[in-house]
Amino acid sequence: MSKLEGKKIAILATEGVEQVELVEPRKALESEGAQITLVSLEEGEFQGFDHLDKADTFTADKAVADCSADDFDGVLIPGGVANGDFLRADEDAVRFVRAFFDAGKPVAAICHAPWILAEADVVRGRSMTSFPSLKTDLRNAGAEWVDEEVVVDQGLVTSRKPDDIPAFSAKAIEEFCEGKHGGQRPSGRDARIEQDVAAGHA
Repeated sequence: MSKLEGKKIAILATEGVEQVELVEPRKALESEGAQITLVSLEEGEFQGFDHLDKADTFTADKAVADCSADDFDGVLIPGGVANGDFLRADEDAVRFVRAFFDAGKPVAAICHAPWILAEADVVRGRSMTSFPSLKTDLRNAGAEWVDEEVVVDQGLVTSRKPDDIPAFSAKAIEEFCEGKHGGQRPSGRDARIEQDVAAGHA
């Protein structure tokens, strides 16, 4: 039996996605039996890129506003500068990603994708990596950033760039196979919200 037989995985991407970071991990997941749903900011086509050059177009199966983390066993987020920036600016996309952490479900993000994790306030105290230009953003959001091809922390899988895809895909498959991780839940965020509320009433 394939490792991911019966598992439903969302891939979240939009305009400007780094094509190889979508295509290669998707192949790896599907080869292990995963059922993939391509989720974007809107249904329909969006443009992939090979660094700064236009590549293929992709067709989203669903708009993120119409999706729930309850319907999936995990989410994979490819990179690309524009893709990462558009995703982190979309409230529905941020809500969707945050819900995976709240449910303890595995999340895999490569290159510029961790931008949305910082926006979702789910990286505090987590060991992770990303494209090097995101290092300061992630550290400012409370992450422990390291320069390694793949970092796994309680269901969170991150990598830096296209060269890391083989290691990224392998670890993503492992974490999706394992399922929920208690350490994935951002309990610290709840505590901070309570502290902020208490301070406001002080």
